[in-house]
Amino acid sequence: MSQLPRDASFRGELYDFHKSLGVLTMGLLTARILFLLIKLQQQRKPTAKRPLPKWERVQAIALHTVLYAFMLIVPLSGWFFSNSYGKDVAFFGLPMPTLFPADKAMGELGRSIHFWIAYIFLAFITLHTLDQRKFLRATFRRWLQFTRKPA
Repeated sequence: MSQLPRDASFRGELYDFHKSLGVLTMGLLTARILFLLIKLQQQRKPTAKRPLPKWERVQAIALHTVLYAFMLIVPLSGWFFSNSYGKDVAFFGLPMPTLFPADKAMGELGRSIHFWIAYIFLAFITLHTLDQRKFLRATFRRWLQFTRKPA
């Protein structure tokens, strides 16, 4: 979006949509975390067929915690970026509160933070996907078997 010419007629709408998706992500993420906490509180024993060794369990919890943190930090850094430049954030036209004061120097910091955090998050997603390739292959094979028509 930042590469679009400033005089592009749809540039503002594209940024507004981008910001709305960020607000939506934070809302859905909050609901997901609350759901997981309630489920964790109700659950007494592990549901896995084969429990993971302790190191793998710690590793999985750490990775998922980092991924959830990024899911929250990326939209928040965008909100910081927008507010620091004096721009409002809206949720599909509904105005949202201003969380950060306007300050051009902080806006430049916010731009860098939002940019780099998003790419670091993408790197973690890629690593997670590569780590899960065995699961993805099995899922894809099941999908292929389901979609094949019997001869």
